[in-house]
Amino acid sequence: MQTILTEKLRSYIIDNNPDVMLGLQQGFSFTKYLKEKVELVIPMMEQLIAEGKPQYIIEELCMNELTKDLRPSRFNYIKEILEEDFLQAYTRFREMGVLTYEVINLIEACKPVFEKMGFSEDTAEQRQLRYAVMGTIQEYLES
Repeated sequence: MQTILTEKLRSYIIDNNPDVMLGLQQGFSFTKYLKEKVELVIPMMEQLIAEGKPQYIIEELCMNELTKDLRPSRFNYIKEILEEDFLQAYTRFREMGVLTYEVINLIEACKPVFEKMGFSEDTAEQRQLRYAVMGTIQEYLES
């Protein structure tokens, strides 16, 4: 079960948080991060197994716990804004093969906005946050 959770977490991060993966890979600690993270849910997993929960329920509950601090995805948030409100730049980045790279750069550029306004599942839909991020993206694209 640990192997399954590790692979699911790896896939989740690759799809939703490539910025996290890149940062961890630069320090050669992505595998260590995955292992340590999965080790944290072992007691929960063992408890659920002891309760006789089905494997798919155990996996879902464990993944919810494993990804709690990775949600919402800044990568997906910025990528969505870029696609919806800056389609020309989005298309150009995609065609050049640098979309992921540029979105990661934008995450870094937007970091002060995320920290000041707070970025969480509760705030991700706030207009003020979206407009602040859009302003930062506009500045980035003009530079």
